[in-house]
Amino acid sequence: MLLPLGGFALATAALAFAGLNDRQGQADLIVVPGNAIAPDGTPSPRLAARLDAALALYREGRAPRVFVSGGIGRLGFDEAVSMSAYLVRHGVPRQAIIQDNLGVNTAATGRNAAAYMRANRLTSAYVATQYFHVPRTQLALENNGVLVTGTAHAKYVEMRDLYSTPREVVGYAAYLLGKN
Repeated sequence: MLLPLGGFALATAALAFAGLNDRQGQADLIVVPGNAIAPDGTPSPRLAARLDAALALYREGRAPRVFVSGGIGRLGFDEAVSMSAYLVRHGVPRQAIIQDNLGVNTAATGRNAAAYMRANRLTSAYVATQYFHVPRTQLALENNGVLVTGTAHAKYVEMRDLYSTPREVVGYAAYLLGKN
């Protein structure tokens, strides 16, 4: 009983460590997976932190485009539209933003980003998301043939991360086994 629990705890720590260790690079675009939208239609603090990470990368010249991916949230807002509006309000030109309105989960975001990249002869991506979500997002992209050249974690932590981080171990394992 202790061995499996110890292995799971070790995997959780490794996943968190990997997500917190940002990798610097250059890319064709920055991929930002969606998340909750506030009742007023703006990104939740968690999603805004993802977008702020992408915004910093864009301003540093790490990539010339930002790929925002999400679906229709439980409050009826289109995550990609809200994410795009946030980036525009913070100085990113509309033509530098690609909206994926069908990114209903991480696997869909990976597939959709890869399809966009193939159609536009792009090869490399940067990942910007919560630290615990970085490894699975990277794997979703790599499973679809995308070279991930950099990662950045959002500077936002909340109590919910105590649940989200170990949950990602299960999600990562499923993606690793091709069950996404």
